[in-house]
Amino acid sequence: MNNLAFRPLICIFAPMNQFKRWVVWLSRIHRCRGFGIQSPTDYAFVRYVVNEHWPYYAYEVLTEDDWLTQKLGRLYFRLANWRQPQTMLADDYQKYWQAGCRNVRFAPAVEPVELARLAIEDESGIEQAIQHTDEQSVLVVEGIFRNWGRWHQIACDERVGTTFDLYYCGILFFDTKRYKHHYTINF
Repeated sequence: MNNLAFRPLICIFAPMNQFKRWVVWLSRIHRCRGFGIQSPTDYAFVRYVVNEHWPYYAYEVLTEDDWLTQKLGRLYFRLANWRQPQTMLADDYQKYWQAGCRNVRFAPAVEPVELARLAIEDESGIEQAIQHTDEQSVLVVEGIFRNWGRWHQIACDERVGTTFDLYYCGILFFDTKRYKHHYTINF
């Protein structure tokens, strides 16, 4: 089929997607840069990992993707740089993870999970990853805006500690010795 036939549709939907991005951003503006977070650990994570705006050394190399892939990829780069995992699940963002932690090894299955990224639609994969976590594990669930019910079910799981809702993805921590918190962050 000719791609030119879909070009008018792209022109119509592109401004709508940009409008939706701005609506999401404006609805979360009061949750920007860690405002209202009382925990010093959680505040530092949001301020210096999630919403860090300083240019990192690898940003110049990691620029050929679309805006969302690049935005999430840079977040994953900062996560890997912050956590420095030894082993993690292999995925599509491997170049970003590798740029953040050069010594990371990628495997098809990891026990226990140190750092992993899974899609919200992969229910069995998420359940299996949660079963193999410890209190140092970090799990990124991508695409939470596509299934809010599933995201809230995961966030309310008794094995999950602190969660961060970034709209495009959610980040789960499994340290259940701390009080359970759910943060909505403007990312």
